[in-house]
Amino acid sequence: MATSLKQLGRRTTLPASPEKALLERVANPHPRETYVVRFTCPEFTALCPVTGQPDFAHLVIDYVPRRWLVESKSLKLFLGAFRNHGAFHEECTLAVAQRLVRLLAPRWLRIGGYWYPRGGMPIDVFYQTGAPPRRLWLPEQGVPPYRGRG
Repeated sequence: MATSLKQLGRRTTLPASPEKALLERVANPHPRETYVVRFTCPEFTALCPVTGQPDFAHLVIDYVPRRWLVESKSLKLFLGAFRNHGAFHEECTLAVAQRLVRLLAPRWLRIGGYWYPRGGMPIDVFYQTGAPPRRLWLPEQGVPPYRGRG
């Protein structure tokens, strides 16, 4: 299983773009269980496609796996690849979600993109693949509404 991974346990440079990032997966050892995997990225960065100025977000990704789990180092590198990528908040948030859905085919996935304000207004972006599975314990994402977030 782990021998097929190309990045874990090796020195790996940050990908030039999200499209060039290698997002890897590993087998889920508990595919019959219904549970949530959460990744929190409080320092997500992308570039405004118009001004080139940096935009910052706090991303919270929740998913219920089937056969696959995302390998965390590859996810960190994928998210880091947005650092020099120009795209609006909505595009960045949905690109992360859609890439994970294609890779993992999870039972369910949601992402909260809590973007820090530029021009005095935060733009938060939320996406989920459908209703969460029944009887799933699903904690709140834990990011307060904007009041000097941080």
